[in-house]
Amino acid sequence: MDYKALAEQLVGTCTKKGADAAEVYLETGRRLGIEVRNGEIETVTEAASQGVGFRVFVRGRMAFSNCNDLRETALEAAIARAIQFAQQTTADPNNVLPTEKGMTAVDGLYDPAVAKATIDQKIELARTVERLGMKDPRITRSAGARYGEVEAETFIANSNGLSKSYKSSSCSLGVSLVVEKGEQKTSGGESCGRRFFADLKPPEEIAGRAIARAVEMLDPRMVKTQRAAVIFGPEVGRSILGGILAAINGEAVVQGASFLGNKLNQKVASDLVTLVDDGTRPKGPASRPFDGEGVPTQKRVIVEAGVLKGFMYNTGIAKRAGVKSTGNASRDGFTGLPGIGPHNFYMMAGSTPPEEIVKATKVGLLLKGVTGYGINAVNGNYSGGAEGLWVENGAVAFPVKGLTIAGTAAEMLNGIDLVGNDLDLNRGIATPTFRIAVMQIGGE
Repeated sequence: MDYKALAEQLVGTCTKKGADAAEVYLETGRRLGIEVRNGEIETVTEAASQGVGFRVFVRGRMAFSNCNDLRETALEAAIARAIQFAQQTTADPNNVLPTEKGMTAVDGLYDPAVAKATIDQKIELARTVERLGMKDPRITRSAGARYGEVEAETFIANSNGLSKSYKSSSCSLGVSLVVEKGEQKTSGGESCGRRFFADLKPPEEIAGRAIARAVEMLDPRMVKTQRAAVIFGPEVGRSILGGILAAINGEAVVQGASFLGNKLNQKVASDLVTLVDDGTRPKGPASRPFDGEGVPTQKRVIVEAGVLKGFMYNTGIAKRAGVKSTGNASRDGFTGLPGIGPHNFYMMAGSTPPEEIVKATKVGLLLKGVTGYGINAVNGNYSGGAEGLWVENGAVAFPVKGLTIAGTAAEMLNGIDLVGNDLDLNRGIATPTFRIAVMQIGGE
């Protein structure tokens, strides 16, 4: 089926049935998931999906419906529902659709080898990574190994003449391991996700990292409440970025619900902090040629050497704010309306090896896990549970659990005094290792 032509045709159907403007968002895809435990296959699931979302506008009133049945009668019924719903909503002058007909050229979004590799190869990958993890005598149990893959094709068309599509793929491999020692039980896992099948990390590397994470938290101690340095590794650094992302969301800014809303072009972080949103990086896990409304993606510096340079907008919120869309319309598939979200969002790497950051720390916490909600996007406050490795005189001394860490976004972002060179851009939201010079650490 020519899905691009179908999307364009459905836009015409919307306008013929009474919509002043319309958008059609169509997706087709396939998923495969394999789970292995103790060398045995637990599940193999494969599913194909397809569906269409209709966003229609009638005299400034907007409504949405979706349908996963591509037969003509079902599609026309979904369109009729959307137009009927639009009679009940409130008119808003910001209910508009984008007009940009171009696309950003992005390499490395689709790999045919993901589908061509045999199911036996994929099962063996999961079995191998688990077997290698279980070879370590300290590991007592497997919590399972997983292989997964997704292929998808996205089509979008609207009544402003916009019509675009792209194809994408991804695959992943991971394992979770358990260590039991007396009454203690700790677990650790590692996974690797890539666009291209051949780019997956070797099972040996994935298993080795899972083993290290499982054993490093054995025999934890408690420390006294104090103010000391906190080192955020790449696995937990992204917890800081979540609150920042919520605060640079253009809708939160327009509503006055962002602690960064009035800080544009002001210093909000250390000179060492540069934050980038990049939808164009080759093989990036969240790269794409256009956003969830069809606006071309771009690479943007959000914070440059500590100075806030911009927010993120989709088309409607941009119109409300009196600016242009930044190509940050997010979409959770054909079943929902566009929101606002990042593409590949990361803190730029520094020049310090992570082991040197530890060596430079007299007393502090090398954070390995956090609980809680991160930075509060409205007021900038931060608090959460923490565990990790305690550092004394530049070396790891012992693991710690049951701690809390607290601060404000201003204190934390301006307190970053060392940034590592270990940024992994294969994560959609990523940081290198970084150190906050002083934070409140709650212990005994």
